[in-house]
Amino acid sequence: MKALVKTKSGEGHLELLDVNEPKPKAKEVKIKVEYAGICGTDIHIYYDEFPTTPPITLGHEFSGIIADIGEEVTRFKIGDKVVAENSWSSCKICSLCRKGRDTLCPERVCIGVSQNGVFAKYVLYKEHLIHLIPENVDMLSAALTEPMACAVHGVVERSRVNSGDIVVVSGPGPIGLFSMQLAKSMGAIVIVTGISLDQKRLDIAKKLGADYAVNIQKEDIKSLINTITNNEGADVVLECSGAESAVDQGFDLLKKCGIFTQIGLHGKPIKIDFEKICFKELDVYGTLAQTNFAYKRALALLSEKKVNSKSLVTHIFPLEEWEKGFKIAEQKEGLKVVLKP
Repeated sequence: MKALVKTKSGEGHLELLDVNEPKPKAKEVKIKVEYAGICGTDIHIYYDEFPTTPPITLGHEFSGIIADIGEEVTRFKIGDKVVAENSWSSCKICSLCRKGRDTLCPERVCIGVSQNGVFAKYVLYKEHLIHLIPENVDMLSAALTEPMACAVHGVVERSRVNSGDIVVVSGPGPIGLFSMQLAKSMGAIVIVTGISLDQKRLDIAKKLGADYAVNIQKEDIKSLINTITNNEGADVVLECSGAESAVDQGFDLLKKCGIFTQIGLHGKPIKIDFEKICFKELDVYGTLAQTNFAYKRALALLSEKKVNSKSLVTHIFPLEEWEKGFKIAEQKEGLKVVLKP
């Protein structure tokens, strides 16, 4: 079968190769990949900016159909439509694993990073990592469950957004638009911010239900927040852009005792004014990946039609055109780019 493989360390070294089809062990499932999303992590791996163990097949966002099962698999059958968590393994004994936070385990092994991923016709997964796709959710929508689960972890589990909260989402990329939809589903009033290059994405934010979509290069976001909140400030800022300037602006937009959650990764150290955190007594949270609960909630929200993931997909390419897909994803010409092996 064809697979997109990082053949060795260093920039580039990504090749479409013929590899052997995997065979499931006793508690493993072989899945035929239907759709696989390109993540920012995949771009970082291409440039050797994210640690991997080559040779390795990339990709961790997907939906698929079970093609074969190991002899000890009991919860699934051939033909089931599924998605799966991207943690292949963890130690299971550290305090983080025992609290259900295995994504933070120092021994975590990730699909598409240190275990062969989904940019291939077939992928292996352990049974306990798999989730059935609800019958009323299509395969393309389900393919974005993983990034949506990341947003669920940041918005629901970390930020504790409540009905009536004034929530600012900075950065109208896929995670930002998922975060906006989640906050709306929880009853919040949501302002999505971006720059002139984001105008098409801001337009999509409005179509998906954002109360306000603001180009901060053309509009005074602080004045808008003051008007909406009677000069108190926003309750929650969800920073999804990964831009250093957005962090400082987020602190300024928050009310005293507000919540700031960093969901987008910066990829490098940044400078922040820590006194703003002190003087306002802000609660500041970080997020990484997702949890088992976040996957379950993401699929439930898709089934309940409270979140629209398919509308974020702007490009679909066959696996053979991966270079075109990576280029569009890197240059942010679209929103979400998906490969079809």
